[in-house]
Amino acid sequence: MKVGDLLDDRYEITGTLGEGGMAIVYQAKDIITDKDVAIKIIREETLKNPLNLTRFEREARAAASLKHQNIVQVSNLGAFQNRPYMVTELVKGKTLRDALSLRGKFSFLEACDIMYQLCSAVYYAHQHGVIHRDIKPQNVFITADGLIKLGDFGIATFQNSSHVTRSDVVVGSVHYMAPEISEGNPASPQSDIYSLGITFFELVTGRVPFDDESAVTVALKHIKDRFPSVRKFNPKCPIIIEKIIYKACAKSPYDRYKSAVDMRRDIERILQNPDLIKRKEGFWSKIFKKK
Repeated sequence: MKVGDLLDDRYEITGTLGEGGMAIVYQAKDIITDKDVAIKIIREETLKNPLNLTRFEREARAAASLKHQNIVQVSNLGAFQNRPYMVTELVKGKTLRDALSLRGKFSFLEACDIMYQLCSAVYYAHQHGVIHRDIKPQNVFITADGLIKLGDFGIATFQNSSHVTRSDVVVGSVHYMAPEISEGNPASPQSDIYSLGITFFELVTGRVPFDDESAVTVALKHIKDRFPSVRKFNPKCPIIIEKIIYKACAKSPYDRYKSAVDMRRDIERILQNPDLIKRKEGFWSKIFKKK
């Protein structure tokens, strides 16, 4: 599609926002509401694989069922020349990946605020039976006024639903993937919580806990290696934040937070009492300050 084209006599294409292997995302003007929107439409060539169509329709169904301020809102679903599309709100901001690339890392309070909102989005999705399965900075938007929006439900699944294929079980980004997913087990709310913990780690350290050029090696590190110390990469990290990350990223899903709202509750304690993350002075530094 090109600039000026009209989709379903309602959406006027004004530009291209991005292209992926499965779909193209356009910016458009909704001539009925006079609002700018984003339109994600499946590529014609990807329609040849029925699995791609199933995944796209599942994303549309999952995202359209969720109405929350911290989730990118789907406003319409349709088809154009037999190609399914979804219309979403146009988020005017950057992804957390963009922000991390510019800043390196966030302050502890900023990171807590981001994670509080992200936990809210994930808990809401879980309450409505949707597991995201691909929580990472690339899929989280931050607006100019600090509002967090979770997007890209492209590989989301519904709790207790059958998978599209057996190979569809192991999906997601390996750096943020829970150990049990890499081992071929089905996704659960606890696997999303693990990804939340990895994202929190990256927000305060500027890096992921496990890295390697080989995706298989990274997956094995998540399964077998001891989780690294947050304070090794950011010595100023408060112990209370480190403990939240460790609990979210426990190897066993049974040792993690029971729900995203439990994780949010611990983060909320910090936001309500910022003194909890103030660096405590040692005995000698207090002595020298008095002189």
